[in-house]
Amino acid sequence: MSVSTAATASGLCAFVDSAPSPFHVCRTAAAELIAHGFTELPESRPWRDTGGAGRYFVIRGGSLVAWAGSATDPAGTFRVLGAHTDSPNLRVKQHPDLAVAGWQLIGLEPYGGAWLNSWLDRDLGISGRLTVRSGDELVQRLVRIDDPVVRVPQLAIHLSEDRRGVSLDPQRHVNGIWGLGERPRSFLAYVAERAEVAATDVLGWELMTHDLQPSAVVGRDGDLVSAPRLDNQATCYAGLQAFLAAADADTGVTAVLAMFDHEEVGSQSDRGAQSDLLPTILERIVLARGGGRSDYLAALAGSICASGDMAHATHPNYPDRHEPAHRIEAGCGPVLKVNQNLRYATDAVGAGAFALACAQAGVPLQRYVHRADLPCGSTIGPMTAARTGMPTVDVGAPQLAMHSARELMGAADVGSYAAALAAFLMPAAAGR
Repeated sequence: MSVSTAATASGLCAFVDSAPSPFHVCRTAAAELIAHGFTELPESRPWRDTGGAGRYFVIRGGSLVAWAGSATDPAGTFRVLGAHTDSPNLRVKQHPDLAVAGWQLIGLEPYGGAWLNSWLDRDLGISGRLTVRSGDELVQRLVRIDDPVVRVPQLAIHLSEDRRGVSLDPQRHVNGIWGLGERPRSFLAYVAERAEVAATDVLGWELMTHDLQPSAVVGRDGDLVSAPRLDNQATCYAGLQAFLAAADADTGVTAVLAMFDHEEVGSQSDRGAQSDLLPTILERIVLARGGGRSDYLAALAGSICASGDMAHATHPNYPDRHEPAHRIEAGCGPVLKVNQNLRYATDAVGAGAFALACAQAGVPLQRYVHRADLPCGSTIGPMTAARTGMPTVDVGAPQLAMHSARELMGAADVGSYAAALAAFLMPAAAGR
């Protein structure tokens, strides 16, 4: 059977441009969920009235978990799709104000495995969230400044010891210029003004830079997507469209979309994949159905998870950096990722489930293995599997320039990736 979703390359571009930070990813996804009849639940209150069925979501900082289904059996199983909302970038330090040689600087530091040279000589905006005092309470305020406020300039070639390029020191070489003057100016006061709050009321902040060049469908035949944050907003977008398709299908199991923050720095936080976020919400769903701990454990034992993250397409200028028997092509379908040392969580059970989902969705499947003599990256998959005990399969869509400020993928892969993920979330389509 064919599985269709609303995912398109232009839709991905719009999603990415709406979401410069993990907090904006959650807000963008929440708006679409609400438009499809979902209700946000507060974690701090009981969920007895939900009965464990229906359409709901929870936001914890830069992470979001949504679920949908009509199952009321306390031990009813879950189909989980995982992704992550964060991407490598340059983030603002706690004391950001600097002045050097007549230049006004913002102190920046790399987040995650940012490919630093790609952030040079770009017009950068600022986004993130503020914690603001409002009387005796603290409130969260999202902020987004799309003006070209910051620029990290490259060293002139004439000043380089080696004209093939410079080695960037993350402490000294990635501070951003935002003006002229001998005395440091208050960057936080500027951000507070743009957020329409008093600077003295801003008590905490998580601020980051983002590339201002819009996402675009490019290439001679319009068959490429050029955008920032494809790793991993391409999965957030495709996964959201897949999840909505599965929710409308009402297949008898509970479909779950879990988008975690902090994957790029190890996931060990209150809202990362190593946190209690997903296990707690799954258990609360079981409790709302009238079940207990035993029902929850039984539900997990019958459930399965797909960890969606982007995959390395074979680079045409560096084909020698790839495993020669596992070439991956853009535009040729989703990627199953396998690593014998469990940097990916895929085992034979998960591989079979996703391969069957691709077949049912009518899309081709590619299989990726990293070169054995190069260190392999990882995903939320191993952590999710360890935290829940669910069989987990690592999958993705092929791209180039992973962790650069701007990345590249095939336009056709957006739809095929979403279709495969939707089939995975639907037992009738995925064969489980």
